[in-house]
Amino acid sequence: MKRYGLIGFPLGHSFSQKYFTQKFSAERIDARYDLFPLSSIGELPKLMDDVDNFAGFNVTIPYKQEVVAFLDDLDEQARQIGAVNVVKISYVDGKRVLKGFNSDAYGFTESIRPMLKASHKKALVLGSGGASKAVVYSLRRLGISPVVVSRRPADGMLTYGDLDADIMKDYTVVVNASPFGMSPKVDACPEIPYNLLTPAHVCFDLVYNPEETLFLKKAKEMGAPVKNGLEMLHLQAEGAWLYWNE
Repeated sequence: MKRYGLIGFPLGHSFSQKYFTQKFSAERIDARYDLFPLSSIGELPKLMDDVDNFAGFNVTIPYKQEVVAFLDDLDEQARQIGAVNVVKISYVDGKRVLKGFNSDAYGFTESIRPMLKASHKKALVLGSGGASKAVVYSLRRLGISPVVVSRRPADGMLTYGDLDADIMKDYTVVVNASPFGMSPKVDACPEIPYNLLTPAHVCFDLVYNPEETLFLKKAKEMGAPVKNGLEMLHLQAEGAWLYWNE
């Protein structure tokens, strides 16, 4: 039986184990998917030593960038993005070889694409972590100019305090790529001026648990079309499965 799983911390919010367990059962695949919460990315080598027939794993918050240091090879798209959410484990002459991929970009692109119109030219990407990098990469490929919004000032980024009426009018795609609002902290949301959102905006939240985050609820109250990250999760999971079996 091949073993797969998810590394990150914490993992109580994740639906990945349920998704793959159902997939393996429905398609009669002899495999198992587990959650592996790691309090430090430094625990990864021991985890791989301890899990028999470990064939691959997904990576989530906060290790999508840190995991790169442990890899032997990177897919070109993952290299361009600078973040990894899929790792394939293979063995060459008895040596374990790790290759990193990014299926978040595919999942996000295909999930948000139906929401976009010709008027959507610029995007605010809330958060500056590994998920944010995949979103920025994807938006550029969709012909949309993104800018990252961070809590701390940084070159080429905006802070939440910078989001005034002029910026909100120009940037009509807003993507939450941060963990704000994710279960169990469902009362949290990114500190953007929700009163400046309009029906011309599109608001997408990578968080899928809960189904409607406070970010999406506030955006919907202003008439903006909204979507959570559940479809993206399914799409990136299928992408991961293809990478593991290429």
